[in-house]
Amino acid sequence: MAVAPGRYGIWAVRDQLTPELAARIEQLGYGAIWIGSAPPDLRLAESLLGATERVVVATGIVNMWSSSASEVAASYARVAGRYPGRFLLGVGIGHPEATGEYRNPYATIVSYLDELDAGGVPVEGRVLAALGPKVLALARDRTAGAHPYLTTPQHTREAREILGAGKLLAPEQKVVLDTDVRRARALGREKVRNPYLKLSNYRRNLLRLGFTEEDLDTASDALVDALVIHGDAGAVAAGLTAHLDAGADHVCAQILVREEAEYVPALTALAASLELPAGVIS
Repeated sequence: MAVAPGRYGIWAVRDQLTPELAARIEQLGYGAIWIGSAPPDLRLAESLLGATERVVVATGIVNMWSSSASEVAASYARVAGRYPGRFLLGVGIGHPEATGEYRNPYATIVSYLDELDAGGVPVEGRVLAALGPKVLALARDRTAGAHPYLTTPQHTREAREILGAGKLLAPEQKVVLDTDVRRARALGREKVRNPYLKLSNYRRNLLRLGFTEEDLDTASDALVDALVIHGDAGAVAAGLTAHLDAGADHVCAQILVREEAEYVPALTALAASLELPAGVIS
C-alpha cells in the first residue's frame, strides 16, 4: 500500500517526540511526523501511530550501519501490518565521520536494499536518504523516493529532475519562527555548524549547490539563511512552500527553538500560516 504523507510534515529528534505531541501535530493538520535518528526496533514509531488516527509516521532515518536490515524488516512488518498505509521507512547510509565501519557506501546501500527486499519490505513502503545524483537515482530505482536532509529548493529542483515523475520527494527544512534576524541566525548557525558543516557528505552537496568552502567554514549568513528559514510564520510558510514549487511532494519542517516551551506555539503558528485545516491531514 502506498503511503501518502500529505504536503507538510514535522521532523523532530526522537527524544523530542511523545505520543501527546504526535496527537497535537495531527490535530493541527500536518500530514506526517518524521523521527530523526530512529531506532531499528521502531517502537517509537509504533507508539506515535497508536496515539494518532491518520497522520503518517516516517523514519528520518534508520541508519544502515547501526541497524541490521533483517531486524528493520521484521520491525517494519510488525508496524506496517498494524497500521497499513501510515508508516514510511526512511533508511540511509549516514556519514563516514560517524562510524569506523564506513566503506563502499554505494555497494552497502544496494546490499541493504536487497536485504529489505528479501525481508518483505515493499518498494512503496520505503524511502532513501539521498543527496548526490548517484544515490538519488538509486532512490528512484529501488524505493518510493528520496528524503534529502539539509538542502535548499535548488537541490529539490535538481533532485526532481533525477527522480522523475511519480516518485516521492520529501526534503527536510530547518526553520526558526523569529523576526529578529540576528537572534534567528544565531540559533540557526548553532544548529547547522555542529555537526552538519563538519560532515563530508553535506559539505560536498553544499559545494555542488554553489556555496564556497568559506561559507561552510564560517557558517556564513548566506548559508545559514538558505539552510534555516527564519522570520514570522508567514515567511517560514513561504519558504517551505518554495520546496513544493521546486518539485517536492512533501516538505517536513524541523522547528528550531531556544526553549522547549516555545515549540508548540511555533508549531501552532506555522500550521495557521500554512492554512492547515485543524483535524484534517494536509
